[in-house]
Amino acid sequence: MSAVLALRQHIKAQETPLARLAWRGVKAVRGARMPMVRPLHRALYALHTGLRGALSQAARALYWTPLFLSRCETPAPGLRLEGGMPFISGPLRLRLGRDVRLSAASTLSARPTSRPQPLLEVGDNVDIGWQTTIAVGTRVVLGHNVRLAGRNFLAGYPGHPLDPSARAAGLACGDDQAGDIVLEDDVWLGTGVTVLAGVTIGRGTVVGAGSVVTKSLPSMVLAAGNPCRAIRVLEV
Repeated sequence: MSAVLALRQHIKAQETPLARLAWRGVKAVRGARMPMVRPLHRALYALHTGLRGALSQAARALYWTPLFLSRCETPAPGLRLEGGMPFISGPLRLRLGRDVRLSAASTLSARPTSRPQPLLEVGDNVDIGWQTTIAVGTRVVLGHNVRLAGRNFLAGYPGHPLDPSARAAGLACGDDQAGDIVLEDDVWLGTGVTVLAGVTIGRGTVVGAGSVVTKSLPSMVLAAGNPCRAIRVLEV
């Protein structure tokens, strides 16, 4: 194996005419491709995407959705799982309304030591975007028509205690570190928003991308920043 690595390094260094010739040959092989015949390859592309879509729809209808619904306490009519099934961690209770759309690249977690059992309650017509994490410490409520963009983090519990010795011992965070998160109807969180425990965001409020919401926000405002603050009232 060391001889193979030494040969590769010698060729990449291109210190001799033979090495330079070999490097050009490697690049030619790497860049080789079949000539494109547009009508043929457009037809193959359409066939490929059609088959992929059909297989994805079949997997969603016959496998991913029934499995996910087995964890839900409600029938969740119109549920659409995008790309598979989200990762679920801990003793989470799930109540989903109608027409919820949920990315498979999302994580739904529950604080294992919370009593009663942590609850995620989602209203009707809600989007939960790509790479979003909802960590339920006690209760997280998403009202009707809520929109969560990609990479949102609803942090209902931190996962670790503040005391360093307890943290080093692997103990769970304390009950006082967990709390509810409530997003009222029509709230929209931009990409990369973090919402901490104990926060309520009022109806219709829009939170700008990258904001960290540490305190509750009123209804119908545009808010942004770290820490997040209301910038102006939204006129309807």
